[in-house]
Amino acid sequence: MTSVMLVYPADPWLAGSLAAHSHPWCAMFKSPDAVAKALTGQNYIPSDSICTVLYLAEHLCKPVLAEGPAGVGKTELAKVWAAATGRRLIRLQCYEGLDETKALYEWEYAKQMLYTQLLRDKLGDVMAGATTLRDAADRIAAEEEVFFSERFLLPRPLLAAITSDEPVVLLIDEIDRADAEFEAFLLEVLSDFQVSVPELGTIQAKHQPMVVLTSNNTRELSEALKRRCLYLFLDYPTPESELRIVRLKVPGLAPELARQAVDLVQQLRRLDLKKHPSVSETLDWARALLMLNARELDDKTLETTMTVLLKHESDIARAARQVQRRSGGGGKGSHPPSWRN
Repeated sequence: MTSVMLVYPADPWLAGSLAAHSHPWCAMFKSPDAVAKALTGQNYIPSDSICTVLYLAEHLCKPVLAEGPAGVGKTELAKVWAAATGRRLIRLQCYEGLDETKALYEWEYAKQMLYTQLLRDKLGDVMAGATTLRDAADRIAAEEEVFFSERFLLPRPLLAAITSDEPVVLLIDEIDRADAEFEAFLLEVLSDFQVSVPELGTIQAKHQPMVVLTSNNTRELSEALKRRCLYLFLDYPTPESELRIVRLKVPGLAPELARQAVDLVQQLRRLDLKKHPSVSETLDWARALLMLNARELDDKTLETTMTVLLKHESDIARAARQVQRRSGGGGKGSHPPSWRN
């Protein structure tokens, strides 16, 4: 396995400060309001805190750590930010067991072997006339850059972001799923955006990428990583915000039905469930209601579509009891009627 040496400055904060002053591409927007306008143009409804954090991240050239429940728009935020800034999105999906060789680069050993076989005759010409074993070894060593070059280097997301010819958005998704050892490795990469590949030397970022890390809070991240990032917590939206999202993303849904759907989702999130419905699941449910030409949340509609929102049988049963209790046994009105699983 090829070893990786990371090169980083003694004072990462100072390096970040210098980067902010020496790289004008880090500041594309003049105010948080300009950020809001750009995100809204991508059909994303941002909060004031989102706009402020992104604005500061651009000007300070610091990574953004977005934490919160699954499905509230953390990954989507990185995607729309890339689109709003015209940058390519490079995504590193984290998982248990992820290490630096899978996140940074790999050597294409099979390709190296193929080149060696194809160039065997040429190697014979290079060594022709060598009188000693040392002389032959020296001649081969003089040509070793042919076999240890970037043509055999397969960049993974981190190296692809570092070597990109243009600024990119680097999404490090669900960092909490990775091991603490990988988090420590990532901490060093983010400090200076340069790595040393033993066969090639030090590779430094051509453009410092805009980095967005997401976490679902499945484990506590290190304080060292949090210190290097601007922190952003994304929670479930308020009823008003979620209704705006539904109307934006599913414009064909009847306004009253959209309001009823959002009201029910908000009720479900107040229950003690294994898995609360996310914003993405709210949108999936809204699209399902639209496709079914639903006009109201009657018993049959709730019974046949609730699995779009809830994915555990115990949650479905508990939600059915709660909605039945609140609706007082059924009937049409402003609240969804009773239903049973």
